[in-house]
Amino acid sequence: MFVRYLKNKNGRTYVQVVSKNTGRYKVIKSFGGAKDEKDLKGLTEKAHQWLKSTSGVMEFDFENEAALFQNVLDHITSHKLVGIDLVLGKIFDEIGFNRIQDDLFRDLVLYRLVYPKSKLKTTEYLYRYANKSHSEDDIYNYLDRLYSTQKELVEQISYEYTLTVLEGQINVVFYDVTTVYFKIDKEDELRKTGFSKEGKHQNPQIVLGLLVSKNGYPLAYDIFEGNKFEGHTMLPLIDRFKEKYNLDQLVIVADSGLLSNQNVAALQEKNYEFILGARIKSESKSIKEKILSLHLDNGQSAVLKKGDLKLIITYSDNRAQKDRYNREKGLRRLEKRIRTGRLTKASINNRGYNKYLKLEGEMKVVIDQDKFRQDAKWDGLKGYLTNAKLNKNDILENYSHLWKIEKAFRIAKTDLKIRPVFHRKQNRIEAHICLVFVAYKIYKELERQLKEKEADLSAEKVIEIVQSIYQIEITTPITKEKITKTLLLTPEHRRVNELFDFGC
Repeated sequence: MFVRYLKNKNGRTYVQVVSKNTGRYKVIKSFGGAKDEKDLKGLTEKAHQWLKSTSGVMEFDFENEAALFQNVLDHITSHKLVGIDLVLGKIFDEIGFNRIQDDLFRDLVLYRLVYPKSKLKTTEYLYRYANKSHSEDDIYNYLDRLYSTQKELVEQISYEYTLTVLEGQINVVFYDVTTVYFKIDKEDELRKTGFSKEGKHQNPQIVLGLLVSKNGYPLAYDIFEGNKFEGHTMLPLIDRFKEKYNLDQLVIVADSGLLSNQNVAALQEKNYEFILGARIKSESKSIKEKILSLHLDNGQSAVLKKGDLKLIITYSDNRAQKDRYNREKGLRRLEKRIRTGRLTKASINNRGYNKYLKLEGEMKVVIDQDKFRQDAKWDGLKGYLTNAKLNKNDILENYSHLWKIEKAFRIAKTDLKIRPVFHRKQNRIEAHICLVFVAYKIYKELERQLKEKEADLSAEKVIEIVQSIYQIEITTPITKEKITKTLLLTPEHRRVNELFDFGC
């Protein structure tokens, strides 16, 4: 843009600011006509002043450099948080969750990873940092829609992507359950008191079953009544999963909490292969004698026959040290409680280390030292009950992956804040669990990609960094053109850009 002078036939000189960006002159602003030199000088000064103040056009020298950039900053019209979408949103799309074309689905999932609060708090955060506006009604209407029409598609997308990552093979699955409690007084059809893995036995709860693949990628989930025995949750979910994806054969891996005669019989009847943690101290007398006669060294294992099943026994020095420490710690607690007179006849049971208690005479509760010493023989031993056709080493290697599902529950409860659950209706509770399931899927994929890229950053660190990557928008004062710039201000910002290629 520049100042132009036009003289008419009456002798007046008109002062204009014009632009020639398109190849043709365009009048941006007129300042009137001058009758003489004095008028012309005044109009010219006005035109130049307007040009400088409005468009920021000025000579670029050291004296006015600061003013130039201040002028640019004065025309910033908005800023928003974009790092979340550039990294986590990109992974969201790569997995295929963008097939669910709901802005709220995307927002609630991504911000669960960085701001795991109530849905309404999340909408406040979205408005403040991402310039997105969602009402309370929008949230609840969406949760109902997610429950009724989208949950199945969520699991389908998750399964298909995991199948791709695992190069078309899902033969081994891992199952476990956890509990999620509610701070309410009354039970309902779903939220009931039961055995709480969180020690909240007085609170109504739900039971959450989760199925994952070998590397911890979530495959399917379901929720059950809070008083349901965890052993009765496994087969309904696995049967549904196997039927839905038309799978011929699965090896199911679960810990000893899922071990029951009923489950073992049902698994065999349905021709499932399985690897279950065994309760070796609860075996028959003859099998226990065989186990204790093995005399295994560190890292050694042995296979015993148990009917048509195999019982694999392993020994570890590290496990023995941990078992001994826990046993002695439990004994010290019992001794302290005995000294304070807090143990009675009612305390004698098989719960935890109370199994070491016995009644001496009619009233005195004492430690059964012989039982304590006998228990030491089992330090370092662990058993696995299986009918799998895999060799021994593959069976043990597969079971060793079970800790990843425990990590999944830990992340869901700590990083993703699966609770507290601010919902009363069952369909909205299930929708909340679904959002956490998808968020965890993105977390696992972020973790996988970082490992594949041999990155020096953890998933948690990347999630922390993206929360400080912003984009500014500048609106030019004349043409109203909008110019955006993503601000990569720190070495961490630039490192994340290198890893995930924002194109900035």
